[in-house]
Amino acid sequence: MQQPFDLEIGDINYAIFPEGNDIYIVFKDGKEYAQIQKDDAEQWIKFDKETAIPVFEYDEEVNQIGKLISAYLLNPEQEEEDDDLED
Repeated sequence: MQQPFDLEIGDINYAIFPEGNDIYIVFKDGKEYAQIQKDDAEQWIKFDKETAIPVFEYDEEVNQIGKLISAYLLNPEQEEEDDDLED
């Protein structure tokens, strides 16, 4: 199982917890925000919090988070090095 990792969009911090099968629990500024899953190469979907059913309407923030997750997964060492440089 992959380890949790952090991402940022602007001044917003996200903690990403991999759940397997391209599903991730996303915490936004310390609070659970969403459960998301990669739908296809360009689209990410968010699950309804109450029913856990995928919501297929477009969500720009979810797609931005998803793109950052994909980039992190392609090169996790680079992301960690960038974090070390900021400290």
